[in-house]
Amino acid sequence: QVELVESGGGLVQPGGSLRLSCAASGSISSIGTMSWYRQAPGKQRELVARIASGGTTNYVDSVKGRTTISRDNAKNTIFLQMNSLKPEDTAVYYCHANALAVGGSRWLYYWGQGTQVTVSS
Repeated sequence: QVELVESGGGLVQPGGSLRLSCAASGSISSIGTMSWYRQAPGKQRELVARIASGGTTNYVDSVKGRTTISRDNAKNTIFLQMNSLKPEDTAVYYCHANALAVGGSRWLYYWGQGTQVTVSS
């Protein structure tokens, strides 16, 4: 079983910064692409950024230039550095990973429980 735990959310003023972390733990054999999604009230969950095991990254257009995703493979952890935050960034941010558990035969997708980010003055 693989567990994802996010941290780093909170309340920040417009123009401020936050750094989210997501640590994967459990019986992990290998982890592939890890991602951050977000879901604002009344909206569908959307992909914010993703990073492959080799480091290739992708971002949704709305966060390009002010957000950086990174990963520490040794610690099975990813980060999301968000700068110049806007009220429209307010959402619950979820970590997502494609992983192979020890003894498992299939790569599965896992979700974290989410962390709230609120951008407001």
